[in-house]
Amino acid sequence: MTSVKSLFAPVEADLQVLTENLKNLVGARHPILYAAAEHLFGAGGKRLRPAIVLLIARATMPGEEITPRHRRLAEITEMIHTASLVHDDVVDTADTRRGVPTVHSLFDNRVAVLAGDFLFAQSSWYLANLDNLEVVKLLSQVIMDLAEGEIQQGLNAFETDFSIEAYLEKSYYKTASLLANSAKAAGKLSEVSTATCEKLYLYGRNLGLAFQIVDDILDFTASAEVLGKPAGSDLASGNLTAPTLYALKEHPHLIELIATEFEDAADLEKALSLVHGSEGIAKSRALAHHHAQLAVAQLTDLPDSTSLQALVEMADYVLKRLY
Repeated sequence: MTSVKSLFAPVEADLQVLTENLKNLVGARHPILYAAAEHLFGAGGKRLRPAIVLLIARATMPGEEITPRHRRLAEITEMIHTASLVHDDVVDTADTRRGVPTVHSLFDNRVAVLAGDFLFAQSSWYLANLDNLEVVKLLSQVIMDLAEGEIQQGLNAFETDFSIEAYLEKSYYKTASLLANSAKAAGKLSEVSTATCEKLYLYGRNLGLAFQIVDDILDFTASAEVLGKPAGSDLASGNLTAPTLYALKEHPHLIELIATEFEDAADLEKALSLVHGSEGIAKSRALAHHHAQLAVAQLTDLPDSTSLQALVEMADYVLKRLY
């Protein structure tokens, strides 16, 4: 399996600069919020989203140095992503993220909500200062989509008539929108053609969907140590993802178990067993493969480079997390 280190090799130096800049961008005017943000940025995330922005910048500007605006876009992308995680953890009452304590468990809910708001506000300020209206619109849409995705997930908890199409729409809002719109924004800053920008958008959209589907499969197949959270937590909280939605078609009895909202722990174990005994996980793997292939198919217009190769291999990396 391709390692993250080798995958990000073309932008390794760029990512090191980004990590330092993120802490400086937050500023120290509010010590408690700064402490929360510093905790987040030091939590060992893979920096997948800013890496994709930087790889696209290099792939679309071969032989040239990427611009300060590309670097700032990568930083904004990571700030938006991190802010969304802080709020997600409060809503999900998650105690750990990436194997370390969440902000609300380390501080409290009030600080966590304020820290997330603070990061969203900071990212919006830096976004406006890019002085590119098209890019501002793209990333502003992401912030709206993140809120829409969280609302959809909350309102549809334990809803067994939720379709695969609705699941993919929610997954786009929660995960793929940031990858899609930041990829397109990177193309805009490189001043590539409109057609290429649209393909970059579709690359990010499909890669993001594949990533989320894989995450949802891992919630059933990986250990709590690997996940950094309890296994099966999606189903336990009523977040019905692709494996469960497919399993529902095979095992209608699942509907009755989910309707109890798992007040009895034994019902959750029965439900997990039914999902594992169905074709749900296999069908979800096929769905993830489909979207990964669609992502790679969008890169044919870009000139050959190590950065392009890394973008192609990114799809394989996302899928290999399953094995």
